[in-house]
Amino acid sequence: MRVKAKLKKGVIKVKCMAKHGMITYNQAEKKTGNRDDANFITHMSGTINGKTVIDMSTSQFLSKNPIFKFKIKGDEFKEGDTLKMSWVDRKGKTGKGKGKIK
Repeated sequence: MRVKAKLKKGVIKVKCMAKHGMITYNQAEKKTGNRDDANFITHMSGTINGKTVIDMSTSQFLSKNPIFKFKIKGDEFKEGDTLKMSWVDRKGKTGKGKGKIK
């Protein structure tokens, strides 16, 4: 996972890309005939200095290698702090990434 975070005027702008194939139920059924083979990111979260700053549920309707953009009020964070992002997919596989706030 690639993570970029920039602090400007008290707001942290975050952009991260999760590398994942994102196979929907329909794609799995066409490919293997079994909907249970679908696999997509279901949960994503982010922390700075151990504090959760974002926690979201997702669905099968994201593209392959989805890009997430969001803003965080950055009053209590500073340049040099590390943003750690992680995701979990439908089959329990996880992915992690981190980036320093610039």
